[in-house]
Amino acid sequence: MTEIFTGSFTQQEPIPAEGIEAAMAVLHHGRLHRYNTDGNEVAEAALLEEEFAAQMGAKYCLACASGGYAMATALRACGVKPGDRVLSNAFTLAPVPGAIASVGATPVFVEVTADLTLDLDDLADKLDQARVLLLSHMRGHICDMDRLMAMCNAAGVTVIEDCAHTMGAKWNGTWSGRHGAMGCYSTQTYKHVNSGEGGLLVSDDPDLMARAVMLSGSYMLYGRHRAAPPPEAFADVRLETPNISGRMDNLRAAILRPQLHNLDAQARRWNDRYKVLEDGLADTAGLTLIPRPDHESYVASSFQFLLLDWSDAAITDVLSRCAARGVELKWFGADDPQAFTSKYDSWRYANPQPMPRTDRILKGVIDMRLPLTFNLEDCAMIARIIRAEVAAVWQAQAA
Repeated sequence: MTEIFTGSFTQQEPIPAEGIEAAMAVLHHGRLHRYNTDGNEVAEAALLEEEFAAQMGAKYCLACASGGYAMATALRACGVKPGDRVLSNAFTLAPVPGAIASVGATPVFVEVTADLTLDLDDLADKLDQARVLLLSHMRGHICDMDRLMAMCNAAGVTVIEDCAHTMGAKWNGTWSGRHGAMGCYSTQTYKHVNSGEGGLLVSDDPDLMARAVMLSGSYMLYGRHRAAPPPEAFADVRLETPNISGRMDNLRAAILRPQLHNLDAQARRWNDRYKVLEDGLADTAGLTLIPRPDHESYVASSFQFLLLDWSDAAITDVLSRCAARGVELKWFGADDPQAFTSKYDSWRYANPQPMPRTDRILKGVIDMRLPLTFNLEDCAMIARIIRAEVAAVWQAQAA
């Protein structure tokens, strides 16, 4: 009998009861704006920042409206101006080049490897073209951060990390987001904690974070931030920095705090599911799994594999056959972008130049969400379905 998977690839787990209770308290008192407090009350947003900074071992944290806003704020705080060039991954999602474009800068795309990480050899050739790298840990894959930071430090290039897919992950024992000058995280529904939309920005640099707080729309209320630099860091920037409002509200902060407390346990659950899929797809003819380096401690909330050098027709056939059996796969190699799967040559505002090596990789990238609403047997069934349909199309091609 042919197996059909009936689960939803977009259904998340409920918000924890503790988060619902905290959100209801905010709704009852009505003080959703982060600076609207009563007496000695500490705002949920300020508590979230304080707790996340401690969790990541950072001196400072800012909660904001989205991960994209966090990236744009980091770029502005680091002094990126209109007309500047900013290095970034050719394999990423649209908010990354969008953040660069939002400050009037131009992306300089760096090639991607078959491990789905930044090509450090290509980065070495391009380091003299910009003074900032907005590094995307796309789909949770982390490059050799020790080598990258040594290269960037030697070249005087400031690193901003996009950790939308790596909250709770590490490279060589150091949290993702803590290698560069600033780390940006997303709390959008399909990320590792869920507030619908939201972002977090961390740094140890008091000047960068003072500018970020002012940019976020603190007015002169920066003293209410418990994870911000001391008042003297604001002495000049408070009068020189524009207000580009993008604050997080207390309702979303209330929902997030208990989820962050449980992040390690959630990471283990995601990785258990990932391992079942990885084992189930091992040694499938024509299918390439993405290796995970020993130095990488990942949080696998999604799954990728390559159908490398397959024809468009064959890849489309695999996608259709899996979809007919309830398995929703996304393809980053289609000429016409679908949903979130746009790629560097789709972002015409960036005037991208052809990148044949990256094109070959992206043409084969297949992507799948891995929500925690799936159990381990669900993942085993999904692996069986993908394996069977890839094998069927592979054999048909060979024939």
